[in-house]
Amino acid sequence: MLTNRRTAAAALGTVVLTGALLCAAPAQADAGAPSAAPSAKSAPKGDGAEALCKRLPKVEARVGAALTRLNGDVTVPGSIARLEKRVAEAKAAGHTEVHTYLNGRLTARKNMPATLQKRQADLKSVSTWCAARGAK
Repeated sequence: MLTNRRTAAAALGTVVLTGALLCAAPAQADAGAPSAAPSAKSAPKGDGAEALCKRLPKVEARVGAALTRLNGDVTVPGSIARLEKRVAEAKAAGHTEVHTYLNGRLTARKNMPATLQKRQADLKSVSTWCAARGAK
């Protein structure tokens, strides 16, 4: 009975290996062929202006909320002031690795308001553009 199981397992393994080799052969044959051009489905069909105009109020609200959060006081999670306090506390406690990590985050977070304010100004001009074209 044990030999029958071994024979059956060996036969099954041979079939699986043969199938894998047969499937891999066409893929290897095409390896040198140039790839096909992207399908027409994946190509953009415009600049997405209609979709942007449609979701503009949500984007403006999200940018405004982010600016409010960043400019919040120490009690606001995600604010610059709160992170500054955490950096100071890490330094005072002598946690140099934590201080270094948080200080890097603080540097990045301090750059965010300028980027978001620029984005707000851009969104205002997009809003004017959408209104002039009657877009929703």
